[in-house]
Amino acid sequence: MEVAVKKLLKSYHLRSTPVRKQVLDLFIQTSHALGKANIEAELDEIDRITLYRTLRTFEQKGIIHQAIDGSGKTKYALCSHECSEHEHHDHHAHFYCTRCEKTVCMNSITVPKIDIPDDFQIASAQLILSGTCKNCQR
Repeated sequence: MEVAVKKLLKSYHLRSTPVRKQVLDLFIQTSHALGKANIEAELDEIDRITLYRTLRTFEQKGIIHQAIDGSGKTKYALCSHECSEHEHHDHHAHFYCTRCEKTVCMNSITVPKIDIPDDFQIASAQLILSGTCKNCQR
């Protein structure tokens, strides 16, 4: 896994620091979106300011995106390989499980094109699905 992490950091022209490697490795190993509290709990003694800066850098570079799920908590998930510093391609649905509170990217479900009046301009659009995930249905 470490090789993949180093390769990904290099492809985005980022220095390979211990914190960046740990955070990125955690995202790669996890199948759902992570909040700052989740990351802090998983990583031993990580400095909050360094974590904040790492997440901000990863988001700016197109490595992660905010996974809006309606919970009011900021969560992040890995971007698809087409994302970059100049353009995110994260216009997909996010599924929020109301039992375990995990958020999962639904990459195959895209936010539909919405026709609005000419004098309006959309800044962002999210498609949030909620219910119970397959693990919570058991």
